[in-house]
Amino acid sequence: MRIFLLCWAVVLTSFPVFSQPIKSNVYSAAQSPIFNQSGYEERTLLEGSTRDFSHLIVQVITVLANQPDRLTQQLDEEAVLIIKAGELTLTLGEKRKTLRPGSAVMIMPGDEYQIENKAAQPLTYYFIRYTSNEVPDLDLYRLMGNSFWVDWREVPSVSDNHRESRRLLAPATIMSSRIVMQVTKLDPGSRSDAPHSHRAAELLLILGNPVQVNLDGTLKVAKAGDVVFVESDVYHAIQNSNQEGSTYLSFQF
Repeated sequence: MRIFLLCWAVVLTSFPVFSQPIKSNVYSAAQSPIFNQSGYEERTLLEGSTRDFSHLIVQVITVLANQPDRLTQQLDEEAVLIIKAGELTLTLGEKRKTLRPGSAVMIMPGDEYQIENKAAQPLTYYFIRYTSNEVPDLDLYRLMGNSFWVDWREVPSVSDNHRESRRLLAPATIMSSRIVMQVTKLDPGSRSDAPHSHRAAELLLILGNPVQVNLDGTLKVAKAGDVVFVESDVYHAIQNSNQEGSTYLSFQF
């Protein structure tokens, strides 16, 4: 039965062999098509390849309120879930946890997991899946059991004169030698850093008020729900020009 489920996971998570490179840009959630399924809907914000990943896909999934139990799933990719709104009830093997907005889940290839919405309001989460250019020889049975979650409420915050941040993840994983995930809240009229670049590509998920994004000298507006992709070695910075704070999540790989 396990082999059968894994085969279905491979089929359901298949992707084009030759993915197009993803360009540095703001990818709008509002302009992404919605695919309605029984009890949930999904939007694909971006999909393609990066310097280090042969395939990367970022989706926003909304599960309607009080849904029946969903089937246990497995992936042959690595995945990260970030809760945007509502409550996500997660089962990893024998462990079970209800997570709230800001929390994250790291799912390793081959691990069984289940996502449920038992609450009276919809659940919305980002679903990021990726495969390394240097695909390892995945012995899924040997790798099982390394998935984990990070509860937002248990992560300490660090503040300086213009921002507050929480580091959710900083591990090496099967698909990447370095994954860094951090949530930052910018004060009104402040910016993240001076324009800078780094070897790692980066995703920026805009969780709060709109921000201005400098992408290689071009200013773009990113609204709540949008995703910004920054290619490897591209100069970038984030500016909050609002009268209120703005929150975003950065995901470097």
